[in-house]
Amino acid sequence: MALTFDAGSGNEAVASILRTLAAEGVPGSFFLTGQFVDDFPASARAIAGRYPVGNHTYTHPDLTTLTSSSVRAEIRKAAARITAVTGQDPRPWFRFPFGAVDARTISVVNAECYVPFRWTVDTLGWKGTSGGQSVASVVSRVVSAARPGEIVLMHVGAHPTDHSTLDADALPRMIRELRARGYSFVTLSAVIGPAP
Repeated sequence: MALTFDAGSGNEAVASILRTLAAEGVPGSFFLTGQFVDDFPASARAIAGRYPVGNHTYTHPDLTTLTSSSVRAEIRKAAARITAVTGQDPRPWFRFPFGAVDARTISVVNAECYVPFRWTVDTLGWKGTSGGQSVASVVSRVVSAARPGEIVLMHVGAHPTDHSTLDADALPRMIRELRARGYSFVTLSAVIGPAP
């Protein structure tokens, strides 16, 4: 299964997530917005120095509400900033903000040489403790949904009001419980294979 992390607003949990992944010898796949890269360049470089990064647009809008030219602008601006700051080209990985997608936006993303990735389970850790979530609920959602090929969605920032970092806090236990069930971890490159 693949553990994926979206980076769109805060960077509060980046250090913790990177420490856990390194300590456990588990790969991760990260989707960065251009604004995240501009706001937290050291965090973006730390992520890209260890793991593959993908494009998550520049400002994290619902792309289905934009014109095709505006979608292209979001993708290209993010790619330029990610590459300039991290030295890593985010192609071919892309994640739609909010998972909001339609045939037109997929076509635009594909024409920009990206493969869009969704997820099979959202931890809901982004809702925070104020949204009724906990470390236990995050772990339970992922473990109960565990299937070969699972793609887990997590986030690297803290909840904006309660400041919880549930995905990072749950990550060590999540890895242990999934391994106990026989799962191993891959980056998304194992799904799509090498670039042509």
